[in-house]
Amino acid sequence: MGSTSDTRVYRRKVFYIPGYDPFPPRRYRELYRTEGAAQAAITGYSLTMGGGLDGDRFGWRVEAEIDGQRTDAEIEVLVWSDIVRDSRVQSIPATYLSLVRTAWIYISTGALWRLMRLRKGPVIAALYPIAMLIAQLVTAVLLGWLVWRGLESLLWLVLPVSFTGQTAAAVLTTVAAVLGMLSAIFLLRWFREADGKFFAYYLMHDFAHSAALKGAYPASIRPRLKQFGDVIAAALHSDVDEVLVVGHSSGAHLAVTVLSDLLREERVPARKPALGLLSLGHVVPMLSFLPDAQGLRRDLRNLSTREDLAWVDVTAPGDGCSFALCDPVSVSGQKTDQKRWPLVFSAAFTQSLSPARWRALRWRFFRLHFQYLCAFDRPKDYDYFQITAGPVSLRDRYAGRPASASRIDHSVSKFTSVGP
Repeated sequence: MGSTSDTRVYRRKVFYIPGYDPFPPRRYRELYRTEGAAQAAITGYSLTMGGGLDGDRFGWRVEAEIDGQRTDAEIEVLVWSDIVRDSRVQSIPATYLSLVRTAWIYISTGALWRLMRLRKGPVIAALYPIAMLIAQLVTAVLLGWLVWRGLESLLWLVLPVSFTGQTAAAVLTTVAAVLGMLSAIFLLRWFREADGKFFAYYLMHDFAHSAALKGAYPASIRPRLKQFGDVIAAALHSDVDEVLVVGHSSGAHLAVTVLSDLLREERVPARKPALGLLSLGHVVPMLSFLPDAQGLRRDLRNLSTREDLAWVDVTAPGDGCSFALCDPVSVSGQKTDQKRWPLVFSAAFTQSLSPARWRALRWRFFRLHFQYLCAFDRPKDYDYFQITAGPVSLRDRYAGRPASASRIDHSVSKFTSVGP
């Protein structure tokens, strides 16, 4: 959508906050490079990536020429992958203990039943690691039992007849049982090493990290959010036309908290630059529906009423890992008469991707969760690369754009209290 005012963006600073991702941030640079080139070729504009950022910051520069205007953008990844990696360093028994604890938190608080009233996809995604880890454990135990019984029978067949008596039987049974147990342990370790195919440990650690304090942020993340706020505040006092914060998946609620803190502390200039928040594929209810998420609920309410930023929330029903078209403010019970944001609409994967492309991707659930950062071969009014590198601010681009009529815009959470 075009601009509805004379505001044009010549220089932009973009901050990207990833979701619960243990991988180095360079994957996002490569994704932007390849998918940005593909989208530029499809849509017909120029997009050129430049070098990295100064110091120990990670990011890249982009020069674009769209609709006859050149724009310079600097995109920085706000890294918390080290915190993610640390939270994933758990033994196999500790992971199964996290499974029990996390399931109990969501069930005992009633959050699970409320989440099931939203979208089936993310609830299935939440139940998947539980079912998969239990299936892996049952398979390993079954293998161990088969090895134990099979070896016990085999040993009796091959050993001499003179090797008899209760002591011999006990030795044979013990040896077979130990080998069976080792086989079970080996298979469980193999499952963990092959989690790049199953994603059971990955998702279990993700949900356990969110639920560990019943919705409150863990101590490890708070200092990092403060650092994120400092670098965003510095950009807001620089010579750029727009500061855009992009929060993807779990990064969406982190972005909400960071910007809410900045606004509450009055660290956002009254005039330029424009400030925008783009939340993509959010999973906010996984946190905000828990009893001790008062801080996040406060931040959602605060941000939804502000006039000094624009907040656009994009999801898609085709993304089974997000709460598609669920207004994160409203479903968390934070809708007020002063609510202005977010503008909630769908990336409409089934329409913005060709039938052939959709068929190729529809069962690749985790790949689809990243489609917001990728090229569309039949783009509609959502184009990640024009939003982050184009000449129109987020507010102007979607001014007058109606929200999706099928969005869920009423309170569903059992817990609605907010922090101070």
